[in-house]
Parts: sequence; structure tokens; C-alpha cells
Amino acid sequence: QVQLVESGGGLVQAGGSLRLSCAASGLTFSRYNMAWFRQTPGKERAFVAAIGYAAYSTNYADSVKGRFTISRDNAKNTVYLQIHSLTPEDTANYYCAADQSLTVRRTVNSYDYWGQGTQVTVSS
Repeated sequence: QVQLVESGGGLVQAGGSLRLSCAASGLTFSRYNMAWFRQTPGKERAFVAAIGYAAYSTNYADSVKGRFTISRDNAKNTVYLQIHSLTPEDTANYYCAADQSLTVRRTVNSYDYWGQGTQVTVSS
């Protein structure tokens, strides 16, 4: 049974930083591209960042470039999202996802497995 478990969310002041983690189990982690998406109430889930299975390629939404960094540790079956310079617009539930496509994808439908999410709330 595949499980993706996010952690690291919380309440932070604008300008602060967070590191989100997503621990994977039940799959061969090193064969999966991993991604982070985020969602706020009433809106569709939006792509944030993705990383290839061997970490050679990354992809970011324009809105987070320069502030967010995705990384992975295949020995620990974990993907990370380092977030700097948080703004209230970053407030959302952050989800990690796994996909076995040949290339890194940005769409929700491309991903096979999802975590339950971790809430990030940024106060102004």
C-alpha cells in the first residue's frame, strides 16, 4: 500500500521560512517523479514544484521561482520543499504526489499517488 505522508506545515509570519517533508512508503521511491501541489478552499489544486526521480530535473510554478526549492533524498524515501519569504498568498494545504512518467509533469491528472496534505498558514 502506497503512502505519502506530509509534515512540516504550520503557522508562520510573512517573510518566514518552512521546510515541508513528504515521506513515501510502499513504492520504489527512486523510480518516481515527485511533486508538490497546493490548494485553498474553493480553488483547484495548483502545481508548485516537481523533481525527477533521479533529481536531475526540477520544475517550478512561476509564482514560486526563487523562493521555493524542491529536493529529494532517495535513501530516505523523502521529498522536501524549502520555502522562503512566505507571503499570505502562500497559505494553502500543500500536497505531495508521485508519478512514474518519463518526464516531470505539472498537471494533477499526471500523478498516481497523493498524500493527505499539510496546512501552511502565513500571517501578515
